[in-house]
Amino acid sequence: MRKPMTTQINAAVTDAGTTPSLSPTPAPSRNRSRYYPWLVFALAFGLLLSDYMSRQVLSSVFPLLKQDWALADSQLASLTSIVALMVGLLTFPLSLIADRWGRVRSLVIMAVLWSVATLLCAVAQNYEQMLGARFLVGVGEAAYGSVGIALVLSVFAPRLHATLSGAFMAGGSFGSVLGVALGGIIAVNLGWRWSFAAMAVLGLLLVAAFRALVTEDKIARHAVDESAAPAAESAGKKFRAPVSSLFTNPAVVCAYIGGGLQMFTAAILLAWTPSFFFRYYGLPTDRAAMAAAGIVLLVGAGMVVCGFITDRLSRGDATRKWLIAIGFCSISLISLIVGFSLGTGPVQLIALGIGAFFAAGSSGPTAAMVANLTHSSIRASAMGTLTVANNLLGLALGPFIVGLLADHIGLLAALKLSPLVYIGAIAALVIGRRLHPVGMRKLAQLNGASA
Repeated sequence: MRKPMTTQINAAVTDAGTTPSLSPTPAPSRNRSRYYPWLVFALAFGLLLSDYMSRQVLSSVFPLLKQDWALADSQLASLTSIVALMVGLLTFPLSLIADRWGRVRSLVIMAVLWSVATLLCAVAQNYEQMLGARFLVGVGEAAYGSVGIALVLSVFAPRLHATLSGAFMAGGSFGSVLGVALGGIIAVNLGWRWSFAAMAVLGLLLVAAFRALVTEDKIARHAVDESAAPAAESAGKKFRAPVSSLFTNPAVVCAYIGGGLQMFTAAILLAWTPSFFFRYYGLPTDRAAMAAAGIVLLVGAGMVVCGFITDRLSRGDATRKWLIAIGFCSISLISLIVGFSLGTGPVQLIALGIGAFFAAGSSGPTAAMVANLTHSSIRASAMGTLTVANNLLGLALGPFIVGLLADHIGLLAALKLSPLVYIGAIAALVIGRRLHPVGMRKLAQLNGASA
């Protein structure tokens, strides 16, 4: 089978601001529809919404599970972190498999698995059964983010990659908003089990639509990657960059670390804001879920807007992406520290809202740098590695550490400390900017080997 991303020899170099004459342009002879890439994006985005709705619906029913099963905060955190942990451990190997076996069929299997596993959450009778079901949710969701974004980027020009990366990754926040808000409403009216059941049914419907409209052959026909310069095309189809190149490019490694650490506090906002509003603002479960959904919505909106801003400001100089990402992390660091230190009320909510908007704003820039500095033949694997970092350093670690701290010093005190992790993210991004020229030379060597 033809791999749709194995022939984009110079796309990453072009987007990084080097020789524009080598940039690929869509080939009309392949009968390429201008609308089909957006259909692929819409369907892949829809499944990503389902992914995070199934993942984050748990947060909206934290208060109910805590009461029904007498769980500690650390146990609640483990139900969240087990998903991110499995995503972190399995993303890379499953991304490698998807690169070789076919991204479309891999995505279909993943979506079916996490939807069925979410249905098992609905019938769990105790903490241990719920933990096992959430384990399966994590297995199903493990490589969807990396393989899904690689599939989407393969049918769009590199000049849109930061915007699309930010928008696609923001789907996690938007899905979290829907999962938290709808989960809270359904739980109050029908019981928390129906919250999980509703997410499972939605996922199965979406994967059926995806399977019917997206195929490997259609993706190959619309792949921008395949329209590289003719001189490189025949050789590029047979060349595959070594897997070791995912870790030997120092700028890419910095992007992994910076991207993962900037997700630490964003993940905490996704997981713990329903409990924050329930405990400190005295809101009932459904209203606490709606208030938290507003915070999560700001996280997602910020990812999209920040990705767009990054593309606009970094035209002609790709190294600006690093500086912009550093700026986003700095704004969120200051705003969230101030916000959690204030008393409850409108001023606190404004500060938290600003911090939430920029909390994951660096996701688009870091994903774009990973894509731009990685050979196209292993781009899904590179995105998988970034997803590993996002999950192990952020999505799994953040909520779990706050849960442990909350058992000893209280939830609010734990939340006050969480933004300090941005300092590590900023340091990694600063180093990445300094190493960017080295990263470009590493990529040029791979492109030369494939020519």
